[in-house]
Amino acid sequence: MSRVAFAAPLPVAPRPQPDERLSSWLGRLARLYGMRIEAFLECCGLRRAVSDLEWRLWAGEGALLASRAGMTAEAVRALTFEEIAPHARLTVAARSRYACALCPTDVHRKAAALPWNFWCVEHGARFEPRAGRMLTSLLPGTQLAALDPAARLGARRMADWAQGADEPAPSVTDLLNFLTTRHRASSPPSLREQPVLSLEARRANHDFLTRPIARQALLVIVPEYDRVAPVLAKAVLPGIMALAEGSLLQSYALAVGVGRLTADPVGCAASALLASDQDGAERLRGVLRAWPPALRRRIAGRLAQLRDAQRAASAAAAAARTCRKRRQSHKFRFSQSHNPARRVS
Repeated sequence: MSRVAFAAPLPVAPRPQPDERLSSWLGRLARLYGMRIEAFLECCGLRRAVSDLEWRLWAGEGALLASRAGMTAEAVRALTFEEIAPHARLTVAARSRYACALCPTDVHRKAAALPWNFWCVEHGARFEPRAGRMLTSLLPGTQLAALDPAARLGARRMADWAQGADEPAPSVTDLLNFLTTRHRASSPPSLREQPVLSLEARRANHDFLTRPIARQALLVIVPEYDRVAPVLAKAVLPGIMALAEGSLLQSYALAVGVGRLTADPVGCAASALLASDQDGAERLRGVLRAWPPALRRRIAGRLAQLRDAQRAASAAAAAARTCRKRRQSHKFRFSQSHNPARRVS
């Protein structure tokens, strides 16, 4: 097809699907006309790569595409990610992160490119990873149902943050930094984390069984993730990179963590500090310096209460053990004498 044919409106121009991203729609148009997307854009009078157009359309570019497809410029701009603030662009995937089993395979929606979306906006179905195990195979349905409210709350916070409308402090960045900070020294997999292996297999997998694993505050605030995450993939990247490069399971756990910290920042932060070793507590306190002073004082007060309760529980358990031992030592026992002189003939 000649370039002149594209000066007028396209003879056939399928409308974008709901929430479809610009690269997906342009790719479908290019395939319809048997062209590569770069050649298709050039014929439409556009000289920029589709990856650049998807972030922001320059003056006249939206109107140009709209006139070719018989749409409004506003409808074309809605296909871009221009609502994403610069500080969050790193988290937008070049291609869809997840897949919806009910969506056409050639349609890629904007929601599937963002790490805090776990449900298809068109069908409401839970997203599936493009590689790896599904959430439903790792977490029982009842547990997912219990985690979903916190995940939705965290997803709303992260969506607002990505559009520059996040609450002032602690911000989503502050919360992610806290979740991904090591609260304890790295340690090899515990017995609970290790698969059941024979002695021969344990010797063959010695490197795996002795490899130190980072222990982050995320594991305290979202223990459900700690129980099901693969050992070698349990640690997430620090800060925003955890969202940019994380798996579906990791992103879901981070959303749950952000949601729980949003709902109860004092209790969650104090619990993480309580479970920390000395160096880990210092690291967490360093991250907490970005939080409001009033909130830090409340966290310190809650931590003191938790430590008092922990000491009281330990003392009560020790007293109970002592009482059981005393009762056992005073219990009358029948025994048979082994002295022949005492045997009755």
